[in-house]
Formats: sequence, structure tokens, C-alpha cells
Amino acid sequence: MAEKQSKKAGKNDDVITIKKYANRRLYNTATSSYVTLDYLAEMVKRGEEFAVYDAKSGEDITRSVLTQIIFEEENKGQNMLPVNFLRQLISYYGDSLQGFVPSYLEMTMESFQRNQEAMRETASETFSAAPGFKMFEEASKKNMELFEQSLKMWGMGGSAFTGGASSASSASDADIQNEIAALKEEIASLRKKLQRRDG
Repeated sequence: MAEKQSKKAGKNDDVITIKKYANRRLYNTATSSYVTLDYLAEMVKRGEEFAVYDAKSGEDITRSVLTQIIFEEENKGQNMLPVNFLRQLISYYGDSLQGFVPSYLEMTMESFQRNQEAMRETASETFSAAPGFKMFEEASKKNMELFEQSLKMWGMGGSAFTGGASSASSASDADIQNEIAALKEEIASLRKKLQRRDG
């Protein structure tokens, strides 16, 4: 059953099935070998798709395993999740907007990733030259401003991400402003629908 489910978990048939046994051991069915959380973390970094299933019940436990990987990375001192962000995220559990937070954060991170890839390409070509480095720095700053602004829409203070960088409201890119405005309208519409449903 897990084999069939794994194909639905990703975008294609290349999703690797990982089985988790009662003794917490993880088994890679593609390589017929036991693996560790560190190994799965490396798979994520390489862009390899995998889904984790409970070996006994067949339940998809990918989310909990990925969360565990983040927990382990944070414990190693590679802190990427600011305390204020974690507090705000926890506060949305049970909130009427809880269902919209995951998809919105996913969209924001995908946008962030796309911008980072463009920045890396620019840096690889011109990193040795001062103008190229400045371009990289400016692109990075604009990217973080967009990320901060997106979080502020949900009441998640973005200053924790920028370390005191300029406020996202100073972003001058018209396309970014239009995109944010459209998202605000969509969120307002969803709130009204929720209010009507709860009323």
C-alpha cells in the first residue's frame, strides 16, 4: 500500500519510499539499506523526493520526520528559526486562519528559493568583481524585504529575519507591491467567508 501512496506524494514517479519501523530505524526501499535522519537531510538538499511511511500501519509520516530533521539541525546550532517566529507560528494553531498559513508560507518560501537561485547564478559569474558582489548584496536585501513583508501580513514580525534591516514597507518594487496587495485582498475575502460561515 505504501508503494502506491508514495507515487501520490510527489510530483512524479521518482519519489523514494522510506519505511520507519517501530525501533525508529529508517529503511530506504530504493537502496535496500537503513538510513539516518542526516542522510534524509542530505537527500532534501540534493532535491531528491521521498515519502516516509510507518512500516506497520502504512501511514504517511513524512511531515513529522521532516519536522524531526529540522529539530535535529536546530539542536546542532544551525539556528534558522528565530524564537519570535516560532512563538507566532505556534499562536496560529487553533486560529481560524490556521488552514491558510501552510500554503501561504510554502508559496513565500518557493518565491524566496527562486530569487536565491537567480542570485547564485549572478554571483557565480561576477562574484570576483566588486559590482557583481554589490548586485548580489542588493538582490539579497530585496529578497529579505519581500519575505519580511509577507510575514508581516500574518502578524509575524519580520524583523527577526533581517536582524534590524530596513522595514519591508520601504520596498520600492512595483511588482512586489502589486502582488502583496492582491494577496491582501484574497485574504480579506477569505476572512469574510470564514466570518459568514462561523456566524
